[in-house]
Amino acid sequence: MANRHRGEIEARLDGKSYRLCLTLGALAELEDAFGADDMVALARRFEEGRIRSRDAMKIIAAGLRGGGHAIDDEAVAEMRADNGAAGYVDIVARLLRATFSAGDAGQHITSVEAGESASPGPFPGTT
Repeated sequence: MANRHRGEIEARLDGKSYRLCLTLGALAELEDAFGADDMVALARRFEEGRIRSRDAMKIIAAGLRGGGHAIDDEAVAEMRADNGAAGYVDIVARLLRATFSAGDAGQHITSVEAGESASPGPFPGTT
């Protein structure tokens, strides 16, 4: 079972349940993949909510590897999510919320750093 307090989520891909987590290594992998200078820049990029399908694949793959699954991006590209494209968006949104939210307050890393008020999550349209 996933531990939300450790940034883990459960997701179904190809009819199988997986635990995903964006560990520090997974975040470093995403910083490199997206050309982000640091974790705050990475969080800000995701806050914009403009995530391409290739981005979603990389995020899901990094989360799977962070969750302990030895799987490469190409294998993830062939996996199917429940509810099709909406299922991929849901997985990415939940994973980003679990990673970047600051506990029960609902604030994420950039809001905490900037002293801004809380917002719903690092992916628009999510709570």
